[in-house]
Amino acid sequence: MMKIQNLLLGFALVLTMASCSKKSTDMPPTSPGDTTVVKPPPVVPSYSITETFEQGKKSAYAAADVTLLTGSWNFNDAVLGTLAADVKDGLWAVRLRAGDIAMNFDISGLNTLYIKHAKYGSDPASVWQLLMSTDGGKTYTQVGTDISENNTTLVTDSFKVSVTGKVRFEIKRSGTGTNRVNIDDITFKGKGDPGIVVGTPDDGGDDGGGSPTAPASTPRDVTGGTDAPPTTGDNSDLLFGNPSNAQSSTSSMDNYLVDQKYYTESYNATKGEPNWVSWHLDATNITGASDRLNNFAAWASLPANWYVVNDNAYSGSGFDRGHNCPSADRTSSANANSATFLMTNMIPQAPNNNQHTWANLENYLREQVVLGNEVYIIMGSYGTGGTGSNGSATTVNNGHVNVPSNVWKVAVIIPVGDNDLGRVTSSTRVIAVNTPNINTTNSDWTKYIVTVKDIELATGYTLLSSLPVNVRAALEVKLDAGTPGS
Repeated sequence: MMKIQNLLLGFALVLTMASCSKKSTDMPPTSPGDTTVVKPPPVVPSYSITETFEQGKKSAYAAADVTLLTGSWNFNDAVLGTLAADVKDGLWAVRLRAGDIAMNFDISGLNTLYIKHAKYGSDPASVWQLLMSTDGGKTYTQVGTDISENNTTLVTDSFKVSVTGKVRFEIKRSGTGTNRVNIDDITFKGKGDPGIVVGTPDDGGDDGGGSPTAPASTPRDVTGGTDAPPTTGDNSDLLFGNPSNAQSSTSSMDNYLVDQKYYTESYNATKGEPNWVSWHLDATNITGASDRLNNFAAWASLPANWYVVNDNAYSGSGFDRGHNCPSADRTSSANANSATFLMTNMIPQAPNNNQHTWANLENYLREQVVLGNEVYIIMGSYGTGGTGSNGSATTVNNGHVNVPSNVWKVAVIIPVGDNDLGRVTSSTRVIAVNTPNINTTNSDWTKYIVTVKDIELATGYTLLSSLPVNVRAALEVKLDAGTPGS
C-alpha cells in the first residue's frame, strides 16, 4: 500500500512575546489580582521515518537512481539484494560493493539517524562511512568515525545530527576492496515537518489519485493466470471460512461475494468498499516477477446500477487508497499485481496508518513466509469516521465511499506443508490486530494486538469457522505476544 501526503502536521509555530503598550493575553500576570491565562508554547510534533528498502528494484551494480519509500536514491556499485547471503530485515537490503548509496533529497528537523548493517555472506570484513551534506549534495563531510564491518547479523548504529536545516546522507564504502556490506532499515528521527513525501503512490492526493476533475482510468477485470490460487482446498482464499456468509447474488449488495482470482472479498456496494478481503500467502506469491504497477482502476464487472468507485475517487480527501490485499503480496505476475489495484480492494485509510503501522505488519508477515511459513490472511474494516491528513471525515467521493473507523487483520501462520486445516492446532500462531483509522497511530503494530474474539464482537463476523470447534474456541481467545522491534 503506499505514499504519505502531509505525513505530519506542519511546523508548529513558537510564539514569541513582543513589547507593546497594551497588555498581551499571553503575558504572565503583573499583579496578584491579575488572572490572565499564560498559554504554553505549542508542541512541535516528532517524526520517525524508516527506509526499509522493501519498495523499489535494482539488480545491477551500474550506477542508477532508484525510487524507494522515502524518495529517490542514487545507487553506485550497489544493488537491492534478496539472496540467502544478504543479511536483511524483511525481504530486501542494500548490498553495497565498492561504491555508495546517496539520497537525492533533503530532510529537515533531523535529530538522529539509525542504520542497520552487517557484512554480506562470507565476505571478509570491510569499512564504510556515513557522510552528510547541507548544501543539496554539492559537498559532504563525514559523520562520526569509520565503521568496521565484521558483523554476521544486523546491528544498529546511531548518529547524532546537530544541523537544524536541511540535510541529506551518503553511505560510502571505504578503501579499494570489493568486500560487500548489507545496509537495511535507515530510520530518521526528528521534530517538525521533515519536508519529504513518503511512500509509493497509494494515496488520495494528486500524485497518487490524480485530480478530482481528471478523467478516471478505464475500468477493468482480473485475468487469472497459472499463479492464481486454487478455488478450493489448500492455499485457497476461503479455506478458513466465509466470515459474513457473503453471497454472489446481486440481492446481497452489501455482502457481495467476489472471487478476484488472486483474493476473495465481501464487497459492500452501499459503502463503496470491501467488508473484508481474504487470501493465502506463500513464497510463490512474492517472487518479484512483476513490478508494482500502480494501475488503480474501477472494477469493470460491478453489477449494473451499482455506484462505480473510480481510481480518482479519493483525490484531495487526505486518505490513502489503502489496499486490503497488498500489492507486495502479489508480485508473481502482472496479472496478480494488477488485481490488487482494483478500487474494490481499497478503503480510505489514514496515510500514517496505511504506510507505517500496516506496512510494518505486512512486511512482518512476508518475512514469516521467507522464514519457511505460509500465512492465511483476512483483512477488513468497520464503522464510520476516520481522521486523515486533512482532518476527520465520514465519507469521501461526495458521500459515495464510507471512511471506516477501524481497520483489522487476522493472520494464521503455519509451516509450509499440506493438509493445512488439519495442521492447525490450539497452539498455532494467530495474529489479530485492530487499529483506529487515524493519522496518529503508532508505527509499531504490536501496540494494537487483540484477540480474534475481539474482532468478531466488533464486526459480528464468525472467523476461522472451518476449524474444529475446540481448536477455533482456543484460537479465538489467544493474545499473540507480538515481536520486539516491529
